[in-house]
Amino acid sequence: MLRTRTSLSTWSQERNMKWLLLLWLVAFSECIVKIPLTRVQIIRKTRSEKKMLNNFLKEHAYSLYLTSSPGSKITTHPLRNIQDMIYMGNITIGTPPQEFQVAFDTASADLWVPSIFCTSPTCASHVMFRHLESSTFRLIRKTFGIVYGSGRMKGVVGRDTVRIGDLVSVDQQFGLSMEQSGFEELPFDGVLGLSYPNMSFMGGIPIFDNLRNQGAISEPVFAFYLSKSKPEGSVVMFGGVDKSYYQGTLNWVPLIQARTWRVHMDRISMNRQTIACSGGCEALLDTGTSLIQGPRSLVNNTLRLIGATPRGSKHYVSCSAVNTLPSIDFTINGINYPLPAQAYAIKDSRGNCYIGIREDSVSKSTEMWTLGDVFLRQYFSVYDRGNDRIGLAKAV
Repeated sequence: MLRTRTSLSTWSQERNMKWLLLLWLVAFSECIVKIPLTRVQIIRKTRSEKKMLNNFLKEHAYSLYLTSSPGSKITTHPLRNIQDMIYMGNITIGTPPQEFQVAFDTASADLWVPSIFCTSPTCASHVMFRHLESSTFRLIRKTFGIVYGSGRMKGVVGRDTVRIGDLVSVDQQFGLSMEQSGFEELPFDGVLGLSYPNMSFMGGIPIFDNLRNQGAISEPVFAFYLSKSKPEGSVVMFGGVDKSYYQGTLNWVPLIQARTWRVHMDRISMNRQTIACSGGCEALLDTGTSLIQGPRSLVNNTLRLIGATPRGSKHYVSCSAVNTLPSIDFTINGINYPLPAQAYAIKDSRGNCYIGIREDSVSKSTEMWTLGDVFLRQYFSVYDRGNDRIGLAKAV
């Protein structure tokens, strides 16, 4: 009888534990906040506008290596390399909320949007923050500036309530641009950086850190799913991971330093032959860069092996030959991440196919590759601030 009672008690405890676990999982899943992203193709209108935009894009490849420290007021910080597509999502700032479309960027740490302070014509083509209409806005007497090769942006720092979906960051520091040039054809209003605090050029606490500090998210992680073919379907999620967006298991890769989303890459190969990163190199996972970027000589060799021919700033292949091109394997932490030709060959608005790999115009002391959206469309990526690591898995 004593044994029977013990068995019944154990069974009851196990059943209760299962129910508690189920309730915890449900509660945890509800804590994951998903923000839809829209993939937008940049439309080039006239030949002169196209030339101006191409010059801007060529000079604005993102560089992790900067010519001055984040603490300086004006620094050379190329923000973005956008070719034909960018992923954007909506946020709101202020009380009552004012809505903006921003690029969610893992390679920078600051949030900024245009403001009514801005007198540049380029600001007029975007939504501008109206600080006088927000009852929670505070102006900080601090300026910042970003200088580009063919454009620039200067601004002031403010604080206000920022909302990303259901997430609320109170008294969030952000930048309000006063002068802008070179952003006329770019579809987003501003940028929301998701890198580490040391990458902040305004010297404040980035929004993800604020959400973490204020208890708005249950886990210090965020993740990206970038759709392959449809403009809709892409999401950035905060506070957890939805397993329905990837296949198999997540492969975790430690960061080189808990400062940026950079990891060690073993090699890059094609047809089982190493073509780059032969002695190991660094790879930056950058949701704000459309293409894959690397050192000029290695990129040129890769394009030659593919059989791509230069045309302007891009290298093209015959669209009918894409299915015959080899995959490119990126080996990270001992695991191969193949990128098929259907992923790295991109069809432009005229129906021609170009290779989504280009040289990084900024020379570096060590070999570094930027794995942008061409790579991240194939692989679901998780950014774990709690453990300073990145998770990768095959995207559905």
